[in-house]
Amino acid sequence: MNAAVILLIGIVVLACGYLFYGRWLAKKWGIDAERTTPAYEFEDGVDYVPAKSPVLMGHHFSSIAGAGPITGPVQAAVFGWVPVMLWILIGGIFFGGVHDFGALYASIRHKGQSIGEIIGDTMGYKMKKLFCIFTYLTLLLVVAAFSSMVAGTFAATYDETGALDKALSATNASTAMISLLFIIMAIVFGIMVYRRNAPLLVSSIAGCIGIVLVVVIGLNFHPIYLSNKTWMFVIGAYITIASIVPVWILLQPRDYLSSFLLYFMMFVAIIGIFASHPDMSAMPAFTGFHNDTQGYLFPALFVTIACGAISGFHSLVSSGTTSKQLDNEKDALPVAYGAMLIECVLGICTICAVGFFWDKFSSGEVTNPMQVFSGSIAAMVATIPGMAAAEPVLKSLLILAISVFCLTSLDTATRLARYTFQEFWLENGETVNDVHGVKKVLTNPLLATVITVVLGVGLGMTGYINIWPLFGASNQLLAGVGLLAVATWLGKVGKENCMFYIPMVFMMVVTVTSLVQTIIKNVNALTAGGAGDIWSIIRTVIAVLLVVLSLVLAVDSIKTIISQKKKA
Repeated sequence: MNAAVILLIGIVVLACGYLFYGRWLAKKWGIDAERTTPAYEFEDGVDYVPAKSPVLMGHHFSSIAGAGPITGPVQAAVFGWVPVMLWILIGGIFFGGVHDFGALYASIRHKGQSIGEIIGDTMGYKMKKLFCIFTYLTLLLVVAAFSSMVAGTFAATYDETGALDKALSATNASTAMISLLFIIMAIVFGIMVYRRNAPLLVSSIAGCIGIVLVVVIGLNFHPIYLSNKTWMFVIGAYITIASIVPVWILLQPRDYLSSFLLYFMMFVAIIGIFASHPDMSAMPAFTGFHNDTQGYLFPALFVTIACGAISGFHSLVSSGTTSKQLDNEKDALPVAYGAMLIECVLGICTICAVGFFWDKFSSGEVTNPMQVFSGSIAAMVATIPGMAAAEPVLKSLLILAISVFCLTSLDTATRLARYTFQEFWLENGETVNDVHGVKKVLTNPLLATVITVVLGVGLGMTGYINIWPLFGASNQLLAGVGLLAVATWLGKVGKENCMFYIPMVFMMVVTVTSLVQTIIKNVNALTAGGAGDIWSIIRTVIAVLLVVLSLVLAVDSIKTIISQKKKA
């Protein structure tokens, strides 16, 4: 099969999904362009800040993308390109798109509050508490996983004697320098747009020029060489600040500018695939229902590919930050459902990249997802006449883009964890401004953030490899719980919710199965005397808690839905 044909089929199917299924959802739920959004109703200049549609799309897309649409398909490619392709298309249109759009819609109709508050309204205060615990544990895993990944792309390399190897560290040092300059540029952009009222178009053009300058400077001047551990501390300090400052200072502008890197990355990938149209015949269409590295196709495929099909983290972004910035309710469809399907396109591009590099990937020569994607896409573009010399530069830029998206997901996750920690101590309908005494201290934004960063970064120091399997399962379990929450809320307000039934049952079964497998594996390792460190025990405890909490929430959600049907 030709990779260009695969990509074209995928784009057409996803476009049809948006035009027909996405619009049908908007019609069924009653999207109202004349309705005042929470961004205006509760505008506070910190969290509730109206954002123009392109800016919000940039924030949302950059936050939900991260490295997920690349790492997931690469790891799942061992099952063959057909099951990966089918799950991305079916999952994106009927699972992920519904999940993201539904979470955003429920939140904007609920004062821009999180899924936890929505659960509190539909299933009671007890269920809200349980969901907050569940969400917070999942977000800690997000912070841990992405802080470890970002530090890994920044860290210097040292030889056996402990001496710095500048030659091997140059690429990471460049990535770190560009990322730091990018943050400074984003702050300037935010001040110009939101405090100096500079036109968005002019600012965007200046921002794109600034991105080019930042990249050129970073590639040629990168004097900062720090160890992985030191970068973890630096990243911890950064996300602490990023999660408490007003969104217009850093979150909105940085994510908006980051989105241009993401669009550039996707543009380069699509051009490379269509220009080189490589033959995918070397990559098996289907390798079987079991693989030595990933285990059985069920549940591994559906847990490994998250952001490219459905991801629980998306519901937290939709109901945590995006809903507080939505300018017009009609923007909910393109921002939530549309961004999910664009992410699916990136997932399909990744599969094409794996097919191009299949010999190197299957032999174990190149297995790192970032290296597979960046190296393959750059090599495809190099086949275009006159573009051969651009291959190493493109490869570096693609790695940089992936690292930037991990950082955007990281500070968004920290802010969301801060919201969740604060909401846990509040009664239904209460806000941070309503409480006093001990609750006032516990809901303090700085305290909530510091606790999150200490726990998340500490767990992240155990290594990305140790966190990712647990994060993948818990993230998908969160998707199942998010589907349950939105379905019960839609039932309460008298809206159609039948489109949630199959996705939520399927995701709950898949992820509980995966987590139980993880628990058994960790317990066996602990009893056998291997991996007996404190963080291994903590990971096992977190997995057990996630399973128990999800089952309690699932049972209560099903009871609520049945009760709603009887009343109807």
